[in-house]
Amino acid sequence: MTIGPAAADDCHHEPVRVMRERGEGSASSCVAITHRSLQLCLVIVLLLLCLASPAFATISYRVSLAQPESHRFRVTMTIPHASVGSTFAIPAWNALYQVRDFAHRIREVRVQGNASGRPQFTSTKLDNQTWRIDSTESNTGPAAPETVVDYSIEWDDPGPFNTQLNAHHAFINLAEILMYVPDRRGEDVSVEFLDLPAGWRCAAELASGAGDNSFVARSYDALVDAPVEVGLFDDFSFESGGARIHVVVDSNDWNKGRLQGALERITGYELNLMAGPPFDNARKEYTFFFHIGPGNDANGGGMEHSNCTAVASGTEDSAIAIAAHEFFHAWNVKRIRPQALEPVDFTKEQPTRALWFAEGVTSTYAAYTLERTGLWSKSQFFNDLANQITELESRPAHKWQSVEESSLDAWFEKYPLYNAPDRSISYYTKGQIDGVLLDLAIRDATENHSSLDDVLRRMNAEYPLQHRFYNESEGIRGVVEEVTGKSFADFFRRYVSGSDDIPYDSFLALAGLELRTQTAKTADIGFWPSTAFETNLVVSELEPGGPAEAAGLRDGDVVLEVNGKPATRDDAAALRYHSPGETIHLRVRRDDRELVVSYQLGVRSESIYMISEMAHPTERQRHIREGILRGTTD
Repeated sequence: MTIGPAAADDCHHEPVRVMRERGEGSASSCVAITHRSLQLCLVIVLLLLCLASPAFATISYRVSLAQPESHRFRVTMTIPHASVGSTFAIPAWNALYQVRDFAHRIREVRVQGNASGRPQFTSTKLDNQTWRIDSTESNTGPAAPETVVDYSIEWDDPGPFNTQLNAHHAFINLAEILMYVPDRRGEDVSVEFLDLPAGWRCAAELASGAGDNSFVARSYDALVDAPVEVGLFDDFSFESGGARIHVVVDSNDWNKGRLQGALERITGYELNLMAGPPFDNARKEYTFFFHIGPGNDANGGGMEHSNCTAVASGTEDSAIAIAAHEFFHAWNVKRIRPQALEPVDFTKEQPTRALWFAEGVTSTYAAYTLERTGLWSKSQFFNDLANQITELESRPAHKWQSVEESSLDAWFEKYPLYNAPDRSISYYTKGQIDGVLLDLAIRDATENHSSLDDVLRRMNAEYPLQHRFYNESEGIRGVVEEVTGKSFADFFRRYVSGSDDIPYDSFLALAGLELRTQTAKTADIGFWPSTAFETNLVVSELEPGGPAEAAGLRDGDVVLEVNGKPATRDDAAALRYHSPGETIHLRVRRDDRELVVSYQLGVRSESIYMISEMAHPTERQRHIREGILRGTTD
């Protein structure tokens, strides 16, 4: 990680150093050749140097933070050797599997050359994301040595999935503000932040550039895979499992000793589990960016990156649990990665059937990590798994939507209707359950000699370490069968690509566990509180003839307040935990007007699942259970 202002890091000179070594090698290989072939050798050397020249051509960005009160970044992109007719663009999506069209935030795009006497330039917008460089003169000769694109872009949405600039700080997902040249994404890039308010610093898991608050990367893709925090943050570092871990914290309510202790356990366990750090920077460094406090409740969560993660949460406890998930993403999804996500296409959706594994099984390992390190008790682990089962079984869509289909449909999550319980399940929820069931099945098939841990390590060896990506669920199944020597076709057919009812009792019994059910009386709010990205709660699935409809609520109403307090995304869950018979007051927006709807909550019955240990397990059941809880095999 670099925290500016800082001296330049040798790492960013690596491309030049490599090219010089190649030049020296080429020259020495010509020493003993004949005079006739000398000319050919020199031509080849010159040709290689010409072909290598893009490594020296750095596309650079200067980002001004001079207007925090208007939440507007001013960006200047300098493109070496851009020709008239070439294009530049901004991504349509980043940080979420959602097409969000960041171009709608852009203003005042201007293009010019910076060499005296060269043609002046303008731009033509070609589609929602793309502009073309045009000349204002009739001649279409070569462009200036450098072409400058200048624009402003407005953001004030909290992380970790968004970008924000305000009087408090800036948090930046760079793909959400920086344009790129589509056919030059592989060239060196640099970014410099200007006009910082007094006392603010920059932090990013990137090599430092030549100036203060500047960073460099080997490509646009590498640059935008590293968010930037700018402000009055706290930070600390520690060593863990052969890696240097940095922590950046934006919070007024956190405990350094507690947070560091938890992160040392999490990173130490996962690094040991996966046989060392995978981070592809010279110093094996990784950074956690934390935003902790009540203001982060509504947009809480984590966003993984190759060498860092950003976490937003209302409480430190929640932030620690999210960190266990996000750190495991350094392997699963960032490196152990489905082929469908490669190469990244910033212009359109990239659906994959494997998010149940990339995200859901990462949640399995977050729970394993928290329990195996003692941050959770055994009871907390069992309760968390039981809660996932309760959530899955409460959604009628589990009868027909497979977890692979849920993965494919991730791009629909911005639509309120899609999130209704009879429309979809979560690949996080069922993926986490499938991860545990798969682990139990592997242990049973191998007499507890192998586990899901072995599958993840084998996938790490066969895919990222061989510079390969796996082929959806088929690639995962293939490695499971390599590890076990048994067919898992039935498991994948029924519980991954299919939507068969899961025989929980049969699976849990392998580890001497029991699933119990009790019926609870809960509040019936009369509708399903859907959420869509960047919106409030939306009323959907309104119960015909119910008290909410009778009080005047309508499908599509946007809930602005609940009992006089601003509604947040968290209220989607919290509304269901009000008391039966309680009167609630909802202020809603319908079309161009606002109104208050008050009514008394009804009562409904809900099945709640719980997991407990059998009183007298067999020796084999006990071994499998201890293996799950401790991460061991026989």
